[in-house]
Amino acid sequence: MSNNPHDSEPGDQARDNAPDGQLPPTSGPQPQWGQNTQWGGQPQWGQQPGTGQGGQPQWGASAPWQGVPHGQFRGYQAPPKPGIIPLRPLGLGEILDGAFQACRKNPLATFGTAILFQVVISVLTLLLTVGLVGSLAQLDPNNPSVDQVTGLAASAISVGTALVVLSSVGVLILQGVLVIPIARAVLNERTSFVQLWKLAARRILPLLGLGFLLLLIIVVGLGLLVVIAVLLATALGQDSIWLIVLGFLTSLAAIVWLSIKFVLAPAVLMLEGAGPITSLRRSWTLTGRNWWRTFGILILTSIIVSIITSVISTPLSLLATQFVSFSDSPTELGEELMSSLPVLILAQLITAVFGAIGYAFQAGVTALLYVDLRIRREGFDVVLLREHEEATAGRFTSIPGQSANPGGQQFGHQPGNPPANGA
Repeated sequence: MSNNPHDSEPGDQARDNAPDGQLPPTSGPQPQWGQNTQWGGQPQWGQQPGTGQGGQPQWGASAPWQGVPHGQFRGYQAPPKPGIIPLRPLGLGEILDGAFQACRKNPLATFGTAILFQVVISVLTLLLTVGLVGSLAQLDPNNPSVDQVTGLAASAISVGTALVVLSSVGVLILQGVLVIPIARAVLNERTSFVQLWKLAARRILPLLGLGFLLLLIIVVGLGLLVVIAVLLATALGQDSIWLIVLGFLTSLAAIVWLSIKFVLAPAVLMLEGAGPITSLRRSWTLTGRNWWRTFGILILTSIIVSIITSVISTPLSLLATQFVSFSDSPTELGEELMSSLPVLILAQLITAVFGAIGYAFQAGVTALLYVDLRIRREGFDVVLLREHEEATAGRFTSIPGQSANPGGQQFGHQPGNPPANGA
């Protein structure tokens, strides 16, 4: 390249000699308005840039946004919300609000069923407790015989076992049955009390089988813990106390962990038509990588329900005790409890009603957790959207997730098939 300044181009010299902030006129032919020029030229008036030869932008072609009416935006669109929740992964507030909305829209199917179960369990609990107090009244307080003490201990164990079994079975059936109206509310379908039991009747026995299987797991686990504790105490004596305490705490943590892993099993059994063992496997899979989130939501829900229930039940319990005078004699105590039985039953019924409302809300949260985890892992929102479209055409199945297309293939994950996305 030459260093002689006279060898430079005329345009370069004109730019060098031009005043600051001004450019000289460009020599050569100028493009006219109305011509279709390439990038770097003048645009044609009223036209938008497009793509010319070689992938270069070109003025005069149609733009991708050309023709969009003023004020309309074709970017993000909110997911459809046919019922109580939007069909996408849910947040905590949406799960809590959706559970409340589902119970409010189906009061007889949700609150009615929960109140019925809770009232029956509460009355049976009170009657068994009164029977136990009656056995205590027959005990000689000064010189009780061995037979009396043995009979009282057997009665206490029997009553306690019966109460635990009744409560566990009632809560399990309630949690499984209430999944149906919650799932139907996702697609804006209402469920009556009679319709609920027609849909749930065929799954009650498998639900009881699931409860028996869970009880067997707990009994076997506690049995192993007792055997290990006895062996440690025999081998190490007093030095085994810390190992036994550590084993107890570890077992408690294992029970909590397994409870969260299996918490969705009733929903799987009712909505997917799976058996007890398959339901446990599906719940284990769905809660994978979401254990802490599921645990946090369920614990928060339990705290909310406990606070609300305590605000109602505590004053009623204090009021009921005002009608019962406690005596030191077991015989007089039994007579006083029998005379105050109507007041105790009334207080127990009122407490059961508010407790049932809390159980219904908790069951709704668990059902929506099941829907949320299936949306996150298996694209269940597409299944629900398809079923919502079929519902508008009059081809909706009674339970969401169990519809079939004309070819007979099931939508979404079905028991026995590998879940989507490697879940």
